[in-house]
Amino acid sequence: MLSPRAPAPIPSRRPLPSISAPSPSPGRFSNSNSIGFFSRAEEKRGRISWSRSAAMATDSAALTKLAPLEAILFDIDGTLCDSDPIHFCAFRELLQQIGFNDGVPITEEFYSANISGGHNDDHARSLFPDMDHDKAMQFMDDKEAMFRKLAPGQLKAVDGLHDLCKWIEGHNLKRAAVTNAPRANAELMLLLLGLSDFFPVLVIGSECDRAKPFPDPYLKALQLIGASPDHTFIFEDSASGIRAGVAAGVPVVGLTTRNPGKVLSDAGASLLIKDFQDPKLLSVLEEVKPATANGKV
Repeated sequence: MLSPRAPAPIPSRRPLPSISAPSPSPGRFSNSNSIGFFSRAEEKRGRISWSRSAAMATDSAALTKLAPLEAILFDIDGTLCDSDPIHFCAFRELLQQIGFNDGVPITEEFYSANISGGHNDDHARSLFPDMDHDKAMQFMDDKEAMFRKLAPGQLKAVDGLHDLCKWIEGHNLKRAAVTNAPRANAELMLLLLGLSDFFPVLVIGSECDRAKPFPDPYLKALQLIGASPDHTFIFEDSASGIRAGVAAGVPVVGLTTRNPGKVLSDAGASLLIKDFQDPKLLSVLEEVKPATANGKV
C-alpha cells in the first residue's frame, strides 16, 4: 500500500481550543423588531455612530453601492458557525491513525493553509498524491462521518448570527447557503443551528460543475433565488470562498473566525468583521437596507 505523503512539518503555534469543552447553546431568534438588532449591539459595545470614518468608507465602498440590498449569501463552515475546531480534530486524529506525515499530528497552521475552506476531492489529491483516488475519497468520507459524530453539542453559532437572521427576515431579503461541505454535513449544521427553514436554497459545491474557489456555486445560488449581484453580498471566512464570490462578481464580507485578516483581504474581501455584531457590519447594513421592512416604509 502506498504511504500518504505530506509536506515537510511546519512549526506549531497556539493550538485550537479543545472541542471537548461544552459550548453555550446558540441563541434563538428573538421577537424584537429589526431596530432591536442594532439596539442590543449598542448596549454591548457602546453607542454606534452611523457616520463612517474615512477608513470605514474605504473598506465598505463596494458594499454601500449595493443599496437597496436585495439578498445575502452565506457560506456555512466558519461563517455561520465556528466549525473549524471540529474539522481540525477529525482530520488530526484520522491522519495520525494512517501514519500521515510519519505519524506526526498536523498543526493548526497546516490545517489553515492546506485544508480549511477546500473541497474534499481536492483534499484527496493534495494530501494523498500517491494513493488510489477512490481510497483517498474513502478517507474523506470517514472524516466527514467523524465530523457529524462530533458536531452535536459542539457546534456554536458565530456571535450575532440569530439576530442578523431576524433582521434579514424583517427586511424580506432573499438568502441562500452556499458551501463546499457535503450535503449531509451542511444539512446537519443548519439543523443544529436552527436554520433549516431560514434558507430556502442550499447550494453544495460538489453538486455544481465546479466547487469553490470557482464561482459556480455562488452563480447558481443567485440564479435559484432570482437575485442580482449588483444588490447582493456574501459572508465568507476562507480565501477559497472569497475568491469564489469575487469571481462571481459579488462583494464579500470576510469573517476572521479562524483565518488571518490579511489572507482574507488578499483574496479580495471588501470588509473584514469579527462576527455578526461587529459595528462595521451594522453600519453597512443600516446604509444598504431596503426602503421597506415587511411591506412597510
